[in-house]
Amino acid sequence: MKSHHVRTHKSSENLARADQLAWRIAEVAADPVVVSPSVTEMIGNRIIDNAAVAAASLARRPVANARAQANAHPYKQGATVFGLSLHRRLSPEWAAWANGVAVRELDFHDTYLAADYSHPGDNIPPILAVAQHCGLDGTALIRGIATGYEIQVDLVTGICLHEHKIDHIAHLGPSAVAGIGTALGLPIETIYQAIQQALHVTTTTRQSRKGEISSWKAYAPAFAGKMAVEAIDRAMRGEGAPSPAWEGEDGFIAWLLGGPQAEYQVSLPEKGEPKRGILGTYTKEHSAEYQSQALIDLARRMGPKIREKAGDLSKVRSIVIHTSHHTHYVIGTGANDPQKMDPKASRETLDHSIMYIFAVALEDGGWHHERSFAPERAARPETVALWHRISTVEDPDWTRRYHSRDPQEKAFGGRVVVTLEDGSVIEDELAVADAHPLGARPFGREQYIAKFRGLAEGIVAPPEQQRFLDLVERLPKLKPDDLGGLTFTVDPSFLGGTKATGIFDWHADPTGAARGLAVVSE
Repeated sequence: MKSHHVRTHKSSENLARADQLAWRIAEVAADPVVVSPSVTEMIGNRIIDNAAVAAASLARRPVANARAQANAHPYKQGATVFGLSLHRRLSPEWAAWANGVAVRELDFHDTYLAADYSHPGDNIPPILAVAQHCGLDGTALIRGIATGYEIQVDLVTGICLHEHKIDHIAHLGPSAVAGIGTALGLPIETIYQAIQQALHVTTTTRQSRKGEISSWKAYAPAFAGKMAVEAIDRAMRGEGAPSPAWEGEDGFIAWLLGGPQAEYQVSLPEKGEPKRGILGTYTKEHSAEYQSQALIDLARRMGPKIREKAGDLSKVRSIVIHTSHHTHYVIGTGANDPQKMDPKASRETLDHSIMYIFAVALEDGGWHHERSFAPERAARPETVALWHRISTVEDPDWTRRYHSRDPQEKAFGGRVVVTLEDGSVIEDELAVADAHPLGARPFGREQYIAKFRGLAEGIVAPPEQQRFLDLVERLPKLKPDDLGGLTFTVDPSFLGGTKATGIFDWHADPTGAARGLAVVSE
């Protein structure tokens, strides 16, 4: 890996393209390196992982609405969408939109945490959609996904967005563009322009993850994927983009990140160096924000100890979670969000409340992607009482471990101190989740398949499950006609549809009653 110094440059300095971060990323994307077997295996795992969480979310309102929007945009060749017939082809940017929401809705797929945060599996929907639409084969898809993961990991490692309240999809737009560029074998110039456009249009604020969190949290990465497809299309037609996007005098770093004096180091693979970034990422066993994964596992371990000593959880006086800066300030009491303690809060908000999550995991001895978030579950008086006795504090050592570059030391958990009514104390700690590569039960292909079958049960018919898994097993050998099968179909009655209507439904009701603006032509 080669470290690149990135800072703001005045327009009068006329920063050469070859010295711009967007160009350097484009060079990596255009470098046709061989993908290693271990990376290929992990790409297959993450395709399965995305399909698993998409299956579990198919009937949820945000996913149904995104699918309805996409379904209004049929396109010859096109791309397939989770849940719809494999013969139903939609415009690739809209397929990326629908599948991106389905993958992200439950906050249940992979993660990478460093200077910033990310869910690099969000790269797969736009790259797959373009690969299906353009008639690429399995090898091209693998190369594209390897690049998408690599660039997202490298940007997340080198540039912190959250301290400036910029949402992490600002790293996703450029990485998805890079992956699409690799898959299509595009020249450096085209990828360079598309990367800059994607950064320009996917820079948004972190209010999407603050206060009363809405369904936009699931739509945001889908939006970045959709913008990536459109950026590539526009650049392929010879159009340019704001440049230099990161380093410009009025650009990203100068006005949205650390300012004209800020400096960043972004390490990227050198020419001919394999793209291995995906191997540093990790998936979730539980449907909740990643910093909660180890703490859910710790709650499962501590619950029996507390009951053995106290009799029941009502005897708990307080629970203090000593953890990293991120956990404390984003999903802990350091966020100062009263919504995180509100039994009537949205699912998206409860997903970002470690106080709620730890309380439910203690009581139930585990976590479920639906039952644990149910309104009646959050409203239980005993749960609310326990929940409101839980707080977080930042521990400098856990923050240091969170940012460590040493995989053996890097940690995303915390130390929990439970004080009972009689004054006695029970303590325990856990550094990484059980499913983490260094955890008690690391995820391999067997676990990914089990997650898929478990979440798809009752939704995707067993023969359809097997058809999908068989394709993933043959991923490097897939022909263009095979790629359309890397989603799945379900019985239409399961999807249920949505009564919500908008612009793309206008033609069904020419009066426009209770609908959005008109799209009157096909």
